[in-house]
Order: sequence, then structure tokens, then C-alpha cells
Amino acid sequence: MKQIGFYALVMGVMMLMVACSHDDDEPDTPTKTVLIYMSGRNDLAPEVELDLEEIKEGSKLIGENDQLLVFVRRNVEGEEPWLARVKDGELTDSLSLSDMGISSTDGLMRASDPVVMEGVMRYAFSHYPATNGNYGLSLWGHCLGWLFEKEVGETRRRAYGKDEGYVEPIDEGERWMNITTLANILKRMPHMKFILADCCCFMCLENLYELRDVCDYIIGSPAEIPGYGAPYDQIMSDMFSDDEAFYSNIIEKYYTSVWQGVPLSVVKTSEMQNLADATRLALQSVKAQMGEGYADMTGHIHYYYTQDKIKFEQAHCIFYDAGEFFLKHAPAEDYQLWRQAYDRAVVDRRMATRWEVDKPWYFIYTDFTVTEENYHGVSMFVPQNPSGGNNAKYNEEIKQMEWYQATN
Repeated sequence: MKQIGFYALVMGVMMLMVACSHDDDEPDTPTKTVLIYMSGRNDLAPEVELDLEEIKEGSKLIGENDQLLVFVRRNVEGEEPWLARVKDGELTDSLSLSDMGISSTDGLMRASDPVVMEGVMRYAFSHYPATNGNYGLSLWGHCLGWLFEKEVGETRRRAYGKDEGYVEPIDEGERWMNITTLANILKRMPHMKFILADCCCFMCLENLYELRDVCDYIIGSPAEIPGYGAPYDQIMSDMFSDDEAFYSNIIEKYYTSVWQGVPLSVVKTSEMQNLADATRLALQSVKAQMGEGYADMTGHIHYYYTQDKIKFEQAHCIFYDAGEFFLKHAPAEDYQLWRQAYDRAVVDRRMATRWEVDKPWYFIYTDFTVTEENYHGVSMFVPQNPSGGNNAKYNEEIKQMEWYQATN
């Protein structure tokens, strides 16, 4: 009996060794995690439910090990924001902020509250971890590029995630998140493969430089986009794809889904420092030519207009096409050097000669012409003449951005 027991023990050890060897030869499929962060308590509220349906449909196209998460802040009185996994077309494992043990700065549970965002991301990425840095993030909501705005009682900020709180009147509860704050939050998260900016005016060089260390690629538009945004039912498989050109598939499907067109670009963040260095040199040449003057931006591509004016007013145009500025105002050889750095940073783009926005396009975006030569798909702030309108205040506020420090 002892001899039989000995042989049984030997066989058991051998089987265990074979099993371990088999596990080593065939590792588990890498896990990927994508979080869609929806800040929807604002005038985009009607689009929340429509995009949730797209997200559910898109979830049917991803792999078994893929983890698609959605954080939702809806315009529903009394409802706490919640986080859920989306799998096979259904919402599962839904948890409110309270369930996750997340508080907010003032009890209003705004999606744009840094305490809320950081808490949600920490919970999501710790409970649904990805392997090999396979994280993705979609920022859904409003954005106004890099802009700062004077705060009212610590509640009103730009540039991402406008959330109107539960305060009446609404303006008293409105709050945005500055890009510098967003960058600080994301620096404390796992490094991501990509950020999809499903919001307006995100692809400005100021934002892209601020976020250069948090992900590999940033995908979005330099301009205003339609309220319904990205077609999640079409691009979801690409958001989880191992294809090196996954971003090209995303912007192609996004571009063709918008009837009147939308300008889009993809930036490789590891090239942003080289682009900043090239921009500094090109700006030196422009300043040497202009002296103490300011560039005449009449006829330049501008991606956002801060006033509903029929007549072009330079002071109300904040986001100008970066490449066109150097094309028109820098010496040709300096533009070519800048363009080389740009081509390494902007790895893909789609051009639109007009784009679909809620504002009357024929009033606002008809004072320039978009061509293959002058379109670059990323914007940059151009200093305003202090006597040219109240938006000259941005000459000072831009100095808060790391991009300004790197290029001046």
C-alpha cells in the first residue's frame, strides 16, 4: 500500500508540473480596459441616452476579456452618478458614487469635480485592471480647449466637463475642470494607450502638451463637434484593437458618420516635446519679423467663435489652425522645419471644409477657406492685441499652460 501511495504521489507531482508548464506556454489573453466618462448634466443631456445605446451595441463587438466601463452623470434629479460595466449589450455591476465610497467637494456630485473624477478612475482601474498598459479613456461632454475662466465661488471653471450641479439658478452650480487639473489627475492613473476626446476644441497644442505624459495617443477635433459626437457602435472594436493603426480606423469612421463633416486629428504624445521645440524656434522668427506688432489673423482658419457675431472679429477667435499661422507668418524655411516636427506628432488627420455645429455655420465659419495646404488639424492660441477686445485677457491666462513656458 505504501508503494502504491508513493507512485500516486509521484504521478500527482508530474501532472502538476505538466499543468504549470502548459500554463507558461499558453498565457491568458491580455485584458484591456476602456472607460467612457460621460459628463451629461448640461444641454447635452438628450444625447446621453442615445450614446448609451450606441455603447451597448458596440459592446457586442469586443472580446470576452475586454472590459468596457461607463461612468454616467445624467440630468436626472436625485440620481447619483454611477459606474457600470457594459458587456454583451447590457449594463452590469452598476454602482453609485456612494456605493464606491466616493464623496464630492460640496455634495453636488458634479462629474467635473476633481474629487469625483479621481475617485471614479481609481475605482474603475483598480477593480477592472488591464494588462500591459492597455487602458483607454473617452472624455464625453463639453470642452473649450485650454481656456480658463474666473471662478465664481469656486464653482465655475473651464475647460472640460461642464456640469450644472443641482443648484438654482443653474449658473450658480455650473462647474468646469481646468485642463491643468485634468492632467494632474491622469498623471496619478495608469499610463493609457489613448484618450478619445469626444468633446469640442480639445486638439489644441496647449492641451496636447499638458497631457503628453499620460497616454500614447490623443484623438479628437480642434473644432466644435455635433452634440451626438463619436459613433460608439461603429468604433468600439477599434478602441480595443491591437492594430497599430487603430486610431486611423477610429477617425475614419467618426469622420464619415458626420454628415457635414468634422475636422479630426491624432497626436502621438511622445513627439510633443519636439513639436514644442520647433514651435519655439518658429515663433522667434515670427516675432523678429513683427517686432512689437500682432499678427493679422483675418482669413485664418479658426475653430471656435466666442460670440454670435455675423462679422468676423479677431478678438473673439481663440483657436487658430497652428500650421496655417506659421505657413503665413514664418519664413518658408522655418515653416518647413516646423512642419517636419508636426508630421511626426500629428500621425493622422481628416480635413473638413465645413463642420456641423449647433451655431449657424453660415454666420460664423465662412470667413476662411480650408485647403489641403493650410489645414493642419490642431489649433494654437495667437496673442491678441490688448486694444482689440476683452478676449485679450487670454494673453495673460495662456501663461498658466506648460505649452507657453516651453515655447516662449
